[in-house]
Amino acid sequence: MFTGIVEELGIVGSFERHTAGARLRVESPMAARLSQGASIAVNGVCLTALDPSSSSFFADLAPETLRASNLGDIVAGDAVNLELPVTPATLLSGHIMQGHVDGTGELLSLEALGNQNWWLRVRVPEDLDPYVVYKGSLAIDGISLTVAAIEECVASVTIIPHTYSHTTLGRRKAGDRLNLECDIIAKYVEKISANFARKLSPQPPR
Repeated sequence: MFTGIVEELGIVGSFERHTAGARLRVESPMAARLSQGASIAVNGVCLTALDPSSSSFFADLAPETLRASNLGDIVAGDAVNLELPVTPATLLSGHIMQGHVDGTGELLSLEALGNQNWWLRVRVPEDLDPYVVYKGSLAIDGISLTVAAIEECVASVTIIPHTYSHTTLGRRKAGDRLNLECDIIAKYVEKISANFARKLSPQPPR
C-alpha cells in the first residue's frame, strides 16, 4: 500500500522492450533500501524491484502495465516519481493507494497561479469520471492530490511549490499521458450500492 507522498525522483537508466512486456532500470539512491522482490511505486505503478544495488534497480513491466499506464512512454533519462510502501508506523499523509493504475488521462494545461503555485487540468477517461469528485482524492502519476474542480471529464488540481519542484509534474507538458488511480473506497461503495439495489429490486415471478 502507498499514500501518494513521493519520496524521491529516480532517473530511467534503460528501457528495453521485449516481445511481451519490457524491462526498466531506475537509478536512485532509494535502491539501497530495497530487497529482491520488494514493492516500489514508479509513477504510481506498483512494481517488483529486481537486482537492487546501492544505486539502481530493475523491474519487469507486463503488457497490461504498458497498456494501462504511461510507463510505456518513458525513455532513458526521464525522471520518475518513487515511493516505498507504507509500514504500520508510517504517517498517512496522502490517501490509501494500491499502485494499481486505473488508466491514463491527458494533461490539458499547467498554468502558473503565482508564487510557484500551479493549476493542472487533466482529461479523465469517461469510465473513471464517476469516481472523481470535488474535494476528493485522486492520484496523478503516483502523487496524492485533491480535486479542486471537476466538469465534463476534466479534473483540476492545485500544485503547490513543493510538489512542483519535488515530482515530475514540473517537467510535464500539454498532451502528456498521466497515470490515474481513483480512490479505492469509491469503487467499493459503488459495488456495494449496486448489489444492495439489486437485492431490493422486484424479482420476476417464477
